[in-house]
Amino acid sequence: MLFSGLTTTFFREFIFALWLTLPLLLAIAVTITVIGQVVGRWEGWSPTDSFYWAFITATTIGYGDIRPTKLSSKFVSIFIGFAGLTFSGILVAVAVHAATFALAAHDAITKAAQ
Repeated sequence: MLFSGLTTTFFREFIFALWLTLPLLLAIAVTITVIGQVVGRWEGWSPTDSFYWAFITATTIGYGDIRPTKLSSKFVSIFIGFAGLTFSGILVAVAVHAATFALAAHDAITKAAQ
């Protein structure tokens, strides 16, 4: 059942839709990275810590091990959070589209076989 027509149709459509949205996803990821590096310079963090903080903030995990102390950095972190929510929302939308497409194709094949 793992490699049924439904599963392969889903993955094929999911990968195709990711390919189509890749420029947007990359733009958001680069934006998060660049803004994270800017905040890291303001806060005196290493580039690695800045990258880590930006993506932990973007995914809204927020461990709290690295956190901004300056008011401007805190405001910018809100923007990073919204950018991360947008990124995640696009991935979820692509998955829902792929699932809808795969189920519709599966239903059409099932009806044709009856």
